Amino acid sequence: MPLSVRFWVDPICPWCWTTSQWIRRIADDKELDITWEPISLLVKNDTQPDSPFFEAVRWTRGLLRVMESVRAAGGGDRLGDLYTEYGRRIHHQAERNWDPSLALEAVGLDIAHAGAASDDAWDVPLLQRMNEGLALVGKDVGTPIISFQRPDGREVATFGPVITKAPEHADGLALWDAFVTLTSLDTFWELKRTRTVSPEFGDAP
Repeated sequence: MPLSVRFWVDPICPWCWTTSQWIRRIADDKELDITWEPISLLVKNDTQPDSPFFEAVRWTRGLLRVMESVRAAGGGDRLGDLYTEYGRRIHHQAERNWDPSLALEAVGLDIAHAGAASDDAWDVPLLQRMNEGLALVGKDVGTPIISFQRPDGREVATFGPVITKAPEHADGLALWDAFVTLTSLDTFWELKRTRTVSPEFGDAP
């Protein structure tokens, strides 16, 4: 039986992007059924207009609203494709502030969902889902957050793993096993070392 996994994203985060590419590559081998969830860094970090990140995270909140519109229309199983298209444009093509209809069209979704980007009514499900992730890990984290259900039925989650690039396949499988082991332990909290390199995106998916 596939393992249900929830993965919280803000499309602007490069570390979240590299981690997402890792988990998508191992999903079939590990029988993972991934649900893509929203976390707006604009809201989460209370990003102010004088921040150099403000315009970027305000724009990607719109992209997350579009994802919620697609989900509400029964397209939840297409959100991985849509997020991947977002990431391809943002991180591989270095494009910003494009119309969401371009990404929707590229993956075969109704471009009418693009209107959700400027509709704050979609913040209701966005924030509800975001807060579900934060309730699992606390607020002193960023993206990505990944959750799964332990054999006893309890949903557990961790911020990370934060990786520079998606590892080779065998290492990627081992990383998942290690992630599950650590996240399943009630007494585990943190592993960390200083980042000394930037993300490496590799070939566009």
